[in-house]
Amino acid sequence: MRTTFDAEADALDMTLVSEVAPGRSVGNEVVETAGGTVLLDFDEAGKLVGVEVLGATKLLDGEVLSATKLLDGEFLAGAERIDQQ
Repeated sequence: MRTTFDAEADALDMTLVSEVAPGRSVGNEVVETAGGTVLLDFDEAGKLVGVEVLGATKLLDGEVLSATKLLDGEFLAGAERIDQQ
């Protein structure tokens, strides 16, 4: 599992499998909320392979974000270094 956070886009991306090959994610469900959007990505077998949270700072607890790797490989301020691949 790999989780990254793009602070500029306020988007958290969680890949739930070791690798999402091109074409593996063939369907998605979109959940709209007052604070943002959650996209659930599924493979051909209907298994969940990824989650993207748009508006992450509004929808997720600060503890989740503080343990998430930024796109540049650093961690948010005050985060423990947790290897999330």
